[in-house]
Amino acid sequence: MANVGKTEPAYDAASITPSDTTDINTTRGLYVGGAGSVKVDTEGGNAVTFQGIASGSLLPIRATRVYSTGTTATNIVALY
Repeated sequence: MANVGKTEPAYDAASITPSDTTDINTTRGLYVGGAGSVKVDTEGGNAVTFQGIASGSLLPIRATRVYSTGTTATNIVALY
């Protein structure tokens, strides 16, 4: 789906396997199915850890990596 604006809803989704070395396609957001922390690289180039994320949360962030080190949340789904 070409030229989808940043304010449009997600058009696809995929399960994420956190990795300290592998980038992912830039997301529109992340769904967190199991509570915990999520460490990501943002599209802007910053590494940040979101602490205390509740089960069923949506993180409206443009992430390029979800790290295994620093991520304790489970069942993470990328929204594209």
